[in-house]
Amino acid sequence: MASVHPTATVEAGARLAPDATVGPYAYVGPAVELGAGVVLGPHVVVVGRTRVGARTKIHAHACLGGDPQHVDHAGESTRLEVGCDNVIGEHVSIHLGTVAGGGCTRIGDANWIMNASHVAHDCVVGSSTVIASFSGLAGHVVVEDHAVLGAYTGVHQHARVGESVMTASGSRFSLDAPPFALVAGDRARVVGLNAVGLKRRGFPAPTLAAIKRAHHLVFRSRLRLEDALARVEIEIGSAPEVERFVRFLRESVRGFCR
Repeated sequence: MASVHPTATVEAGARLAPDATVGPYAYVGPAVELGAGVVLGPHVVVVGRTRVGARTKIHAHACLGGDPQHVDHAGESTRLEVGCDNVIGEHVSIHLGTVAGGGCTRIGDANWIMNASHVAHDCVVGSSTVIASFSGLAGHVVVEDHAVLGAYTGVHQHARVGESVMTASGSRFSLDAPPFALVAGDRARVVGLNAVGLKRRGFPAPTLAAIKRAHHLVFRSRLRLEDALARVEIEIGSAPEVERFVRFLRESVRGFCR
């Protein structure tokens, strides 16, 4: 049977794994599902149609599953899906999706979402990311795997953050952040390659060299974009990481940081 503190409230209908823990003064709504080993700290609120995956830890005063901050939301039944092994810090807020946005906000596995960060409706956050303190993701943002957002980063609606991007503290961007890049400023621009992040992922030397060459051709060669991408595909397009890099840029709707 789940461990529920006497001061906590768990509404009828909520589904708690036998080894879940609900801390003092926490509140769990009737449509919530908590997986194996989930820990809710003091005063945590989890409401809405929210599922929290195994071993995720949610710290004091965080609020998950609240209504989306969207003028067209009229109380429809939408969802929040949180994966396994996440750490969600104090005062973090993560909202349900909207019908217009597909109906679900999704958080992957093994993410670290630090204190007072906000993840808005219909966002999709991958796995193994770090979202540092006081960062904000507006609606429909996509953050790909292994991205690191520095403290106070702000991401505009519908913008994408590519895999293994690192943003400097205080970055603000409305355009997509290309994979593997260091991004900084207001409005943000590419200032280099996230070499440290790539090494931490354990990429072999040939892969690192291919990514570095692709970044150079696109951001430093002064070639027109289509010419640069063509060169990338001819020279090094067979590397899976480079293929993902090129596809990300070609699929950009908002445009991307340069």
